Order: sequence, then structure tokens, then C-alpha cells
Amino acid sequence: MASLFVLPLVSVDICMAQEGNIGREVAIARHLQDGQEFDLSIRKLIAFGEKLFTARWTIQEGAGRPLSKGTGAALSDLTDPLVFPRNFNRLSGPDTNSCAGCHNLPRVGGGGDIVGNVFVLGQRFDFATFDGNETLLTKGALDELGNEVTLQSIADSRKTIGMFGSGYIEMLARQITADLEMICAATPPESSRPLVSKGISFGTIIHNADGTWDTSQCQGLPAPSMKTEGANQPSMAIRPFHQAGNVISLRQFTNNAFNQHHGIQSEERFGGDVDADGDGVVNELTRADVTAVTLFQATLPVPGRVIARDPVVRAAVANGERKFGEIGCASCHVPSLALDKRGWVYTEPNPYNPSGNLRLSDGVPPVSVDLTSDELPLPRLKPSHGVMHVPAYTDFKLHDITSGPGDPNRELLDMNQPAGSAGFFAGNSKFITRKLWGIANQHPFGHHGLYTTMREAVLAHHGEAEASGTAFRSLPKYDQDSVIEFLKSLQILPATARSLCVDENGKDTDCPPGIQP
Repeated sequence: MASLFVLPLVSVDICMAQEGNIGREVAIARHLQDGQEFDLSIRKLIAFGEKLFTARWTIQEGAGRPLSKGTGAALSDLTDPLVFPRNFNRLSGPDTNSCAGCHNLPRVGGGGDIVGNVFVLGQRFDFATFDGNETLLTKGALDELGNEVTLQSIADSRKTIGMFGSGYIEMLARQITADLEMICAATPPESSRPLVSKGISFGTIIHNADGTWDTSQCQGLPAPSMKTEGANQPSMAIRPFHQAGNVISLRQFTNNAFNQHHGIQSEERFGGDVDADGDGVVNELTRADVTAVTLFQATLPVPGRVIARDPVVRAAVANGERKFGEIGCASCHVPSLALDKRGWVYTEPNPYNPSGNLRLSDGVPPVSVDLTSDELPLPRLKPSHGVMHVPAYTDFKLHDITSGPGDPNRELLDMNQPAGSAGFFAGNSKFITRKLWGIANQHPFGHHGLYTTMREAVLAHHGEAEASGTAFRSLPKYDQDSVIEFLKSLQILPATARSLCVDENGKDTDCPPGIQP
């Protein structure tokens, strides 16, 4: 008899839940609750992260930020909220409904077309746009120093980067950071030490007699990483996300992006049960949600090689790879870096996360996932003799690759300097060495996305890359073409790929001799 009473009650509960959803227009009907990230299997957690990454957010679930900027600060003019028709804006954001709206080439998780460019630093304004004459139209169009703002000084246009293989990238950055900080710790006053990790030189750290530090001889590190007060050891944090080296972790990248681009605020950044942006919605993205979407990005497959079966093409690819090294490109685009000490086990959160992002000190146990597991989307990298080689073609350093102030590759604002400072408006010429794995099907090219071919990007190498650029330009035509053919082989692979090398039809194949997988 008991079951006769229980079943109707269950039916009523289901009906009530369904009635509560009638007429609702939301992308995520039910969010993860904090703690559920430890109850779900890794596979289910990643699947939910993909759901968040591809969600098209709506106003009913907190999309938009009527009373806050993309930086998280309150609007300068609270009497003019960012509501229709000011709820979307290409320069200052929100500027897209979904992460996948920009990260989609050649499939979800990749980069974006030029139409998906991000206007980095525009989010520091309430609402910024331009008319047909390209003059800035924004209420109170003054910068932090009170200067009149022009279109040329509001933001840097940046191409959307691909996230494939990013779990390995973050783990490499963590290991390099740990190495550099240990070198600093082992450097007594009145001495100096070379900063070297994984065969990459980051210059020299100098410990002064009075206990202070001199970072003037450090190389390739963003200025905020090296700032120190008094005798405190400077941070050597590698910041592998953002092309100017500004973001430490996928989690920080995620928390930033959801607020700036979608107007979705995470609890860990803005507080639980707090309507930080005045849209009438609280708890828009839980801690567990952020963990899930971070793990989705961290476990995306690694890019590989697409090599045609035509022997003429194969010969050109192999020749191009040799020439790539001979002319010095590989000195910065290092073909492979080694992960060691179980570095292929990705843990979330990152131990170097800045304030406003979940940190180990917050007392929440980390979530771990083995990046080598065949239960994750394939292909995966595998360790050999306790070391995993990651063919990302980068050195994690910032390099000046422009020819000077007039070079269109130089950015007009430096996001690694305090907003409004002289250094901020002096501009930026330094970019983290582009990870070349997956580059060929990440059109367009360059940090700004203004090059339609990889050849244009290669020819634009100046500054610290002048010697390599000159060497390329001096190569015979066949060798130049071979280098391009080599670069064309570095692709995000089709979803059906199971190995690191496929042919032109997407069928798995062994990597030919002499070709780095």
C-alpha cells in the first residue's frame, strides 16, 4: 500500500518541476552545486563543462551586466545601465552569447575567424563603440588620466586563440614557474643565478646585498610577474594564456571571459548570493561549474600532423621541418618540451592562481585528471621513460617581434602595465611565442588576425626575430615553400583522429621518418 501513496507524490514533484520550466528560455536549466565536482566522474564533469562552453546564455540566467564593466568594476555612470539596446557591444562587451561563438575553428574549442576578434582592454569602459567615421562614441570618453579617448587608444584587437592541448600548456607553465622560483630561492644576497628551465634561458636573477632583487636582466617574463616589494622574492610566474602573457591559468582565463564576454559572473570571483552586476540574478556560475568548464578546455585533444600520402608533399614537409630549424625558427618555436615529475596529471586549481580565482589556500581539495587517459578525447600524448614530450613549438617567452613604433604589428596599449599609466599608453611589442601546434587551420594569422596566410606572418617577423626572418627571405623558393608546407601540416585534427598523424583524408597514419609527431 505504501507504494500507492509514494508514486503519486513522485509524479506530482515531476509535474511541478516541468511546470516550473514552462516558458523559460535558458541554456543551462540546472547548474552544478559546489561539491558535485567531486561526486561526478571525470567524464561526466568534462561533458558538463562542454555544455557550459557551448551554452548560449540568456538574460533569464544572468547574461549581461547592466551595472558593471567587463573588469568587474561598477559602471562609471550608473544612471545609464547596459540594457537593451546597450546590452551588447563589440568593443567593450558583452560581445558574444557563447564561448563556442568565438572558439570554433575548425571545431568547438579552436580559435576564431577575424569576426571573432576580441578588443582587449575595451572592457574598462562602460560602453564603447564607433560610428562610420571611426570616432569613439562613449559616455565620458576620457581615459584614466583624463585624456580624450580615440579609437586608436581604446583597445587592442586580438585574434581568438585555440584551446586544444591547453592542459599540457598549463602544466608546462607550472613546471617552468616552479623551476624559476626555486632558482630564485637558492640565490643568496650578493649573487646572481641564470634562470634556466627545460633548456630555455629566461636571463639572470640578481639578489642584491641589501636583500632586494634586480630583475633587469630577466628575459621573456611579463612585467607583473617580476614585481617585488623590498626583500620579497619576485614571482617568476609564467602566463601562457593571452598572447601578451597576461593570464596564468585556464581557470583565470575562464573567470575573466565569462564576465567580460557574456556578463556571467562566477561565485568565486564576485561572491555567492551577490548580484554583482545588478541584473537580478545571483550565483550565475558556481565553483563546480568553473571547474567543469576549465577541465573541458584542459582535456581537449592535442593538435597533430596532417601529412598527405603524396611522396612529393611528404618530402617537402620533411625538408621544411629541417629548414625551420636551420634558419633559427626553432630557437623560439622550440619543437618539443618535456613534462616530468608526473606533470601530465592536471590538477585544478592551478597553485599559482591570483586572487579572485579558486586557490589551494581556499581549502577546497583539488580535482585531478590524467591527461594521458584514453578515456579522454583522442589523440593523447603518452610519457616515455618518465618524460612526456609536448610538441607545442613555443618557449613560453615574450619576444619583441616588431620593427619599431611604426610597425602595424605593435599594439597601441600594453595590458601588462597599470591601466592609464605612461607604460600602458606606450604600447606593446612583446608577444608570447606562438604555439605552432594546430596553427595551420587556425585562420587568420598573427596576434591581430590580419594575415590571411602563414607566409605573411613569417615575413612580418622583425625585432628579436629579424635574423630568422631574413634567413627565411634568403632561402631558395623551394625551401621557402617547404617551410610553409611544414607549417601547413601542424593542425587541429578531425574529431575522428586517434593518432597524432593523419593523412589528407583524416585517416590515421604513422608519422613518416624524420617528421616530429
